[in-house]
Amino acid sequence: MSFLMRLPMLVLLSIVTAVSMLVPAIYASITNHHFIARSFLYSALLIMVVSGMIGLASMSKRQRPSAFQTLLNMLAVYCILPLIMALPFAESLPDTGLFNAWWEMLSSLTTTGASLYSADLLPLPLHLWRAQVGWMGGFFILVAAVAILEPLRIGGFEIVATPYGRNEYFERLPQSEQPRSLQPHLSSPEFHTRLSDPIYRLIRVSVNVFPLYGGLTLALWVILLMMGDDALVALCRAMGTLSTSGISPVIGPVGANTGFVGEFVVFLFMIFALTRRFWPGGNELQVTDRLRDDPELKLATALVLSVAIVLFLRHFLGAIEATAGAGGAPQLLLDLKHSLAAFWGGLFNALSYLTTTGWNSADWQGARAWSGISSPGLILAGLAMMGGGVATTAGGVKLLRVYALSSHGHHEMEKIIHPHGIAGGGRFARRLRREGAYLSFIFFMLFAASIALTIILVSIHQLEIETATILSIAALTNAGPLAAAIPLTPAFEGTAGIASAPWEGWSGLPVFTKCVLAGAMVLGRLETLALLALLSPEFWRK
Repeated sequence: MSFLMRLPMLVLLSIVTAVSMLVPAIYASITNHHFIARSFLYSALLIMVVSGMIGLASMSKRQRPSAFQTLLNMLAVYCILPLIMALPFAESLPDTGLFNAWWEMLSSLTTTGASLYSADLLPLPLHLWRAQVGWMGGFFILVAAVAILEPLRIGGFEIVATPYGRNEYFERLPQSEQPRSLQPHLSSPEFHTRLSDPIYRLIRVSVNVFPLYGGLTLALWVILLMMGDDALVALCRAMGTLSTSGISPVIGPVGANTGFVGEFVVFLFMIFALTRRFWPGGNELQVTDRLRDDPELKLATALVLSVAIVLFLRHFLGAIEATAGAGGAPQLLLDLKHSLAAFWGGLFNALSYLTTTGWNSADWQGARAWSGISSPGLILAGLAMMGGGVATTAGGVKLLRVYALSSHGHHEMEKIIHPHGIAGGGRFARRLRREGAYLSFIFFMLFAASIALTIILVSIHQLEIETATILSIAALTNAGPLAAAIPLTPAFEGTAGIASAPWEGWSGLPVFTKCVLAGAMVLGRLETLALLALLSPEFWRK
């Protein structure tokens, strides 16, 4: 433990990345992709040697990083580590180039899942590496949210924790015989212990999270294997579900081979992205004692059911009247069967895009046809923007922020009727209605401004406004499959090689647009407040 704590964060993660490259190397060797196997093996050895030399050179002079340096290291992970991961990918596809390989790995590491390549043209070992990188990215954000973002009170933790022991309005408190003690922060000397070291916190939280994260992935893999999926497809589905990356080696819905049972199992495992309560750490986010009272789960249930019911009822009532007028009882039963399948398709896709996973149900096309909506991209984009739970693998604004805003709005409406009424709910409820709603509104405005700025930058190269909007929202919410929700106007100003798919909205974009969307992915994963904290003068002072 002491040896690992003396290594810089980026060096430690580079060594972990090099070791993980041996998995696709072994798989490529078994499947007779010997050139790809050598590429991964040689890249792993090269990264191990270089990282080991840098680690040994920096061990003796390593100092405990400050809060600013911790955030900067986390930003460096999402900018530099994909370049390291892209080395064997670019070597295995010589015509794709290092930039496109870096973009692909960045999309996977941020669990966005946007791909420049067609699934049927990419070799299977590279599909495994993409899914594995997305799985490691999901694990990293689960760990970093508690080990890095929680002590800094950003990334959603600012909603439920009072920074520095005071509220955000900086109200002057009356004098008292017992002055209010300030809550210590990372800058306080009381935190200058082993527990304040971010590497130690990363290792400690990793040990707690990995058994559950790996065990759930293994369980879902085995279940999908039993349902009829191929070994690689089932493994990629399992890793893509738990990490919410939505990376798949095949084209088609989740239940193409497993049917309704397979989709239902995946549906259950996607619930883990709705709240941090299911994962170790992040106890500050548990604003209720009972699971059924969890605000994020209640809000997610209401949103998913609302979307599914609206899509279902939009056409069901009209179909019942038409069938009853014709007097066809068998036709009524057939319509009822199709309507239930359409309801399930809407329910599955609503949860899938709310967690920013992006899986599609086999009955989704039936749900679209049943509801009469040809392009439901705006509905799915709205769900992706709301996102999943705070400190989970999901992206978006996060459900707890949406709940804080809705709770504040409900309280203000009640005050119109009862101006002198006092709302209950306890300390956490008051916190969410006041300072929590205030901070949530700030983040929501920053998120909306980020979407507008990204759309403007993406539209510089004469893209259709619908295409620019969906691509920008998909990048900022880390929901790459959202780009396939509407028929996009393809752009052919760039290419990622013979295995690319420029007709799917990502590969044909020019380099500048890809850079803008890559920055949007990092911004969506780290969140705007964390990057704004890097620009604060307080973080630059010694």
